[in-house]
Amino acid sequence: MPASTASIELVRLRKSYGPVEVLRGVDLEFRAGEVHALLGANGAGKSTLLGCLSGAVRPTSGSIVVDGQAFQGFAPREALDAGISIIYQHFQLAPTLSVSDNVFLGDEIRTQSSLLDRRKQRAATSDVLQRINLNISPDALVEDLSVGEQQGVEIARSVRREPRLLILDEPTAALGKHEVEALLALVRRLAHDLGVAVVYVTHLLGEVMDVADRVTILREGQVLWTRERNDVVIADIVEAISPGALSVHRSGERSASSARLASFEGFRTAFCGPLDLDVREGEIIGVYGMLGSGRTDLLETIAGARSGWEGKLRLGEADLDHGSVAQAMAAGVALVASDRISQSLFPSLTAIENLMMPHYPQVSRLWRNVRKEHRVFAETARKLHLNPPSPETAGGAFSGGNAQKLMLGRWLAGLSDVRLLLLDEPTQGVDIGSRAKIYELLRAFTEERPGRAVIFATSDPEEALALADRIAILINGQLEHVVEPTIEEAQLLSLAQTIEVDHRQLALRSAP
Repeated sequence: MPASTASIELVRLRKSYGPVEVLRGVDLEFRAGEVHALLGANGAGKSTLLGCLSGAVRPTSGSIVVDGQAFQGFAPREALDAGISIIYQHFQLAPTLSVSDNVFLGDEIRTQSSLLDRRKQRAATSDVLQRINLNISPDALVEDLSVGEQQGVEIARSVRREPRLLILDEPTAALGKHEVEALLALVRRLAHDLGVAVVYVTHLLGEVMDVADRVTILREGQVLWTRERNDVVIADIVEAISPGALSVHRSGERSASSARLASFEGFRTAFCGPLDLDVREGEIIGVYGMLGSGRTDLLETIAGARSGWEGKLRLGEADLDHGSVAQAMAAGVALVASDRISQSLFPSLTAIENLMMPHYPQVSRLWRNVRKEHRVFAETARKLHLNPPSPETAGGAFSGGNAQKLMLGRWLAGLSDVRLLLLDEPTQGVDIGSRAKIYELLRAFTEERPGRAVIFATSDPEEALALADRIAILINGQLEHVVEPTIEEAQLLSLAQTIEVDHRQLALRSAP
């Protein structure tokens, strides 16, 4: 590993939005050849800090120092010229273009007659891919690549510019286990072999322990501490991000009633099944599986978002045959999807409009009952500890954890008779403090009133063990085992991976 030197420094960086001070004098340095994990609760100021670095946000005061030259802020192009590149969780790629066209998008090589010089672009792309050890063809269409490969294209586009600082924002949120391992190896190579200063932003603390050289905790817009990775353990990070969160855990004593609420008999979707499972009143069932296991297909079909299922689904005393979301909701089934941005949240609408969206028919008949809407919002915001608790704040302005609380609030507001609540990756992109609060809300949902249950899907074994009363292991669409949460995390991982290997070997043996 090359000797680390300061590449980018933040000096007394501040950012205010009106009277609200989001960054409160941040002093921080990012060193060449080092992976620097930047952590903090939702609302701690991470996104604003990244925005200042990338040129998306103009600081109120302070400076960003690059190789000794101080800047009071950047435009996005100025940030690129200063050697700062950012890769967001949601990729900025043109899917119908080739890999090389995407690598040079907006910065194309042209001939003297102003035509695209695709030969030079292809050669340069091939060189970059080779430098970062990615086996992808420059001629491949981005839409034909896996999610992990698409992320590699994003990284190649940044590396081509030879950045001083590369920011990765929640880079593994949509990746499978093997893609995560490949990405972490690439991150180490970028820093340790190519000398790039890498800022790694994530809520997954295991990744921090695997890849980081230094760790910084932001709290309420300030640096709480920066330490060498070898000098910290996960418990130190958890306590710094969310004091007291370690004391919030599953008691293991709450038991569901014996009354059956829902049952699946020979339930089959396009990618999942047949499924035979009973869900008891007051129970929280975790569906644990990796990317591609069929967990999302299962939940979306139960919720009416996908049609064409077979078998029997019973809720209470009624056999359900819904084929739409509206019919599922009328039967008492609701879903909180994993992708808040594209599937749940309306970023341009206010918080109260987002919360009330499914419930306007109940609240307002011939005209809108604005007073009742605001009363319901205030009660729900207090129950959720929503921050800020402002009904007029745009949905897109909330941090990840608070946006997720808002989506949960739709079904916890008491305006609908939801009996079976479905959640896909309920705390994806959510910090540990907000995660604990969401777990509390879900347990309260099943306990406050009889005749309720929760089914959630997750790829996080820690979450499955922390929240579920029983865990259904789903591999390649097949329900393989239902286990108790007394199982150790290593056992759960081992069991799921053993089954997955068995499936792969069976598929290889049966292949022509």
